[in-house]
Amino acid sequence: MTNTVQTAVVGVTGYAGAELARLLLRHPRLKSAPPVFAGRVDAKDEARGGIPLAEIHPQLADSHGSGSLKMQPFSWELLSNLGVEVLFLATPHEQSREWVPEALARGLRVIDLSGAWRLTEAANRAVYGFDDEDSELAAATQAQAVYGLPELHRKDIAGARLVANPGCYATSVILALRPLVAAGLVDLDCGIVADSKSGVSGAGKAPTAKTHFMYAADNLSAYGVFTHRHTGELLEQVGIAASQIVFAPHLLPIPRGILSTIYVHFRAGQTASSIAHVYREFFAGSPMVRLYDKALPQIQYSVRTNYADIGFQLAADGRRAVIVSCLDNLLKGASSQAVQNLNVMQGWGEAEGLE
Repeated sequence: MTNTVQTAVVGVTGYAGAELARLLLRHPRLKSAPPVFAGRVDAKDEARGGIPLAEIHPQLADSHGSGSLKMQPFSWELLSNLGVEVLFLATPHEQSREWVPEALARGLRVIDLSGAWRLTEAANRAVYGFDDEDSELAAATQAQAVYGLPELHRKDIAGARLVANPGCYATSVILALRPLVAAGLVDLDCGIVADSKSGVSGAGKAPTAKTHFMYAADNLSAYGVFTHRHTGELLEQVGIAASQIVFAPHLLPIPRGILSTIYVHFRAGQTASSIAHVYREFFAGSPMVRLYDKALPQIQYSVRTNYADIGFQLAADGRRAVIVSCLDNLLKGASSQAVQNLNVMQGWGEAEGLE
């Protein structure tokens, strides 16, 4: 365990990248080693040494001079010269797919916020259409990847060289379902329905017709039903087949936050206390999960926090339950989960810099 580590962030211009920068700049272990920021810089900005962080994200300017830090032109030599040890990639899937093998070959540890290395099964990765799918290098890299959900894999994350940060929808559904499925309580033959709703920032910073104000405002729309890229993560991490779940994502007319409402049948009658016990046992020692005993979670309670909130209501017959799981898609669904993974990799307290 070390007291600090030199990190770098590529992709700071995006929504998740901004939150990641904010968390790293305020992390108590990194006060003496602020992150290196690197990315695409044009010739004009390169001449002045890069783009000041305050020009990219004015909200990151503070009395400690964080806003004067610059996003410098990316190069492997830059990272080497500045002693970077852990590289965060908040980059498109294809970019991470290209850069991660090179980073590993150079001795860097990588926390990748894209979907490039999350999926172990080729059938689930097919939704991305990666050009290198059949290459030996891609297979060797995938073999090193650890799915970065600390509540499930913290022991493997601790020694990992490549951590594949989970998707935001996937995090909300996996955390709600995995304890019950692992305990053998869920009747999978009856099927599971995961009805998930996300704020517009989940689509990323690049504008599209469906994230345009005139489309998203005063609207609620389903999309990606049966085809969403996070579906494979649910199957692999919960341990179920595609025929056993319907995952229906929706776009909410709010900036950020996710609420997943999940419907399950049990193999035998349960009590509220027996279900609560399963969750408490599973998440013992998981500081970034909050369990609700009576009320159900709401987006307004979890947004702009680093927590995943989980609650449930049991039907009178004890055979059916509705589970509600909420989180901030840019934090526990992306950047704060990446910092949580950094803490685990470094042997620090899992919640350091997050509570």
